[in-house]
Amino acid sequence: MARKKMSTTKLEIIQVATRLFLEKGFSKTSAKEIADELEISTGNLTFHFPTKEHLLAVVVRAQCAFQRRMMERAVQEGATSLLAVCLELMVMASASENSEIAHDFYIAGYTHPMALQILRYNDRMRAKDVFAEYCPHWTDTQYREAETLISGIEYATLMTTEDSAPLETRIRGALNCLMLIYNVPEHVRENKIAKVMALDYKTMGQAVFDEFLAYTTQLTDDDIEQLLQPLEGEAVA
Repeated sequence: MARKKMSTTKLEIIQVATRLFLEKGFSKTSAKEIADELEISTGNLTFHFPTKEHLLAVVVRAQCAFQRRMMERAVQEGATSLLAVCLELMVMASASENSEIAHDFYIAGYTHPMALQILRYNDRMRAKDVFAEYCPHWTDTQYREAETLISGIEYATLMTTEDSAPLETRIRGALNCLMLIYNVPEHVRENKIAKVMALDYKTMGQAVFDEFLAYTTQLTDDDIEQLLQPLEGEAVA
């Protein structure tokens, strides 16, 4: 039997919501604004997606897919997968420091339960490959516990206040803690951190965020249908 196609309305909602979240910010985009742009009622919108958080979860899935692509590209260009993970956190921290919209979007991912579940799941699956040599006997539960800790570290790195440490200090500290949790030896940690900090990290963040925005505008209907699939072995509320 042929797979039933998603309704045009649902596809259009995702496309419009994604663009508004990444151009205006998640917190500054209302459900009514999304509905108005689509010329549908708010009731029609909430029939497909009960809350903005349900839409955010789809965009965060797109973020994870984009980051996998970026990691693959970095590895093809000669970086190790461990360095690619370090670069990812550096990019998010730098973008958040320099762009209110990037900051708003990334923070939303760590403060809304469905989106956070997706981030932790994605990072846990990746960690099993990236850190396998340092954690050869770890169970799924240990990886799950590690990513719970690391998501808190990442959130603290992105969340800036008047008392926040400088960006460089936050990036160094977060990367060291992340790798330490996964038993990466000190000399390897120092090497990866030095390579990250030697880059023009203050401008790379916004460039990669802009690339993410461009990536989302090119998603096909099949891509979006894939983003709506439940996580393997783990249902999203």
